[in-house]
Amino acid sequence: MRPKIYLFGDSITEESFSDGGWGSSLANHFSRTADVVLRGYSGYNTRWALMVMEKVFPPPPQSSGGDAPPVAVTVFFGANDASLPDRCSGFQHVPPDEYKQNLLSIVAFLKQWPSTCIILITPPPIDEAARLLHPYVDNPSGLPERTNEAAGIYAKQCLAAAAECGLPSINLWEKMQQFPGWEKAYLRDGLHLTCNGNKFVFEEVVKRLKEEGISLENLPADLPLISEIDTDNPLKSFDN
Repeated sequence: MRPKIYLFGDSITEESFSDGGWGSSLANHFSRTADVVLRGYSGYNTRWALMVMEKVFPPPPQSSGGDAPPVAVTVFFGANDASLPDRCSGFQHVPPDEYKQNLLSIVAFLKQWPSTCIILITPPPIDEAARLLHPYVDNPSGLPERTNEAAGIYAKQCLAAAAECGLPSINLWEKMQQFPGWEKAYLRDGLHLTCNGNKFVFEEVVKRLKEEGISLENLPADLPLISEIDTDNPLKSFDN
């Protein structure tokens, strides 16, 4: 069976299988070598994610009928945790220290598969002006429910969790802001990704996976390529 790469996160992950999304691009990239499994949940924070881990992932290997462990899992939460507690999306807020602890607990659950590569991805930066133009819920205060400063705090907590666990990470919050005009180039509503933003995330994930030994060069193709099939005796080719 093909190895699996799980994408676990919030709406930025859920939307990643849309046309030009970073998840669909990953599926295309690994189309003959690995199955990319989407597990994105719009609006979720790490507190809720932690509550559903056993519903999201296959049973541990010691369980009867357990699936093969994933070759990799991306964990991409924080955009909702970073909602400000006194603004219109305060119901999604998770304090920074709890956010970090939740990430550590998620990682501990995933480490039931010792060989699985776990990559933590920070929340992206926030364009506060665009957030006011595209509210998700009623916003009588007229203030953005997320700020770039708050997102940066959660990005640092995510990186700290990754460092504590010895895991690879992707600092989207910092990397995206290195590009002039990132607000409109990478974000369509101040938070979710444009086509260019999706391309940016895709390239970063592929790069990090390759650094961890997961690449087209290292994963065998599923079943023989057409050039490898003995047309006089195809069954022989498939039995090898």
